[in-house]
Amino acid sequence: MFRRVIGAPQHYDWGDPTFIPELFQLPSNSQPWAEMWFGTHPAAPSRLDTADGKLLSAEIGEMTMLVKVLACTSPLSLQTHPTRQQAERGFARENAAGIALTDPKRVYKDPSDKPELLIALTEFEALCGFDTIEASIERLQQFGWNEEADVLDQNGIDGYLLWAFDQRTTPSMNAVPGWMSRLSDAYPTDRALRVAPLLHHIVLQPGQAISLPAGNLHAYLHGAGIEVMASSDNVVRAGFTSKHVDVAELLRIVDTSPLEHPIATTTLKDHWTEYSSPSKTFSVASTSWENLSTVEASNAHRFILGPVGNDATPDMAWLPAGESHVFTTVPGTHNVAWMFTQN
Repeated sequence: MFRRVIGAPQHYDWGDPTFIPELFQLPSNSQPWAEMWFGTHPAAPSRLDTADGKLLSAEIGEMTMLVKVLACTSPLSLQTHPTRQQAERGFARENAAGIALTDPKRVYKDPSDKPELLIALTEFEALCGFDTIEASIERLQQFGWNEEADVLDQNGIDGYLLWAFDQRTTPSMNAVPGWMSRLSDAYPTDRALRVAPLLHHIVLQPGQAISLPAGNLHAYLHGAGIEVMASSDNVVRAGFTSKHVDVAELLRIVDTSPLEHPIATTTLKDHWTEYSSPSKTFSVASTSWENLSTVEASNAHRFILGPVGNDATPDMAWLPAGESHVFTTVPGTHNVAWMFTQN
């Protein structure tokens, strides 16, 4: 049976106070609304039908996919996520050390990897993946950061990261672009400031996405979007945050190979736009809400979010494996429907 899924909000300090409550027509409060989680992760499990309804996990079991709506007004941490093998080792290591799952210094909250796809709902600004060394050297020189450019030229990205996180001074911000100035204003003494220019700075338009496999270094700067990921809460941070930072662990697992195409590709199949996923465990597609008619049965569990757009109040719904659903839509509204499939 097609059933409404009630998300679990997360109120982190970087959240937007209005976007998520306005999207889902919820009463706002004085707290920042950073994320709304849809899934069975124990940190913020969803319920069915109503806010006090049955846990989704009671009907579906533990999902391997987690969907979040995210809205940030200030930067998120510079971070990466582990492979499954790295997560299993890290989780076991911290368990053996007796670090409680609720300890703020805990890095590995579960033994799972966390590949992600972030799709913009508004204009969305982010840092994602390393640019080429040549492009980064040129950018550093434009900033007037000649020492940094020389270190990168002589030592490569891995050597540069070791050097940058060991510095005790802050580079000049006199010739940096606006996004770099905003990072510096928010975190004026953060050592990660020297690392940010090595990443692709991108501004996604609504519907565009970035794909984040294990090891991808990234930071979200501003905007609202949908995150689809493996159901994990493993985040290894290196800066731009008040949360626990573990530079040594990040340097151990980060992928420093240049990312040639930071914006994810899409393909059109029938009337669905399918996104290139960083993982075989989930897939994502979107379509115009007015194109929805019958979603045929599948052997996979699916979430469907919609309608998203002007003057629309979307719901998240669960379509169980083996079931189809007939939608009633209004032509000419030009709103969007999203389908998230747990493969």
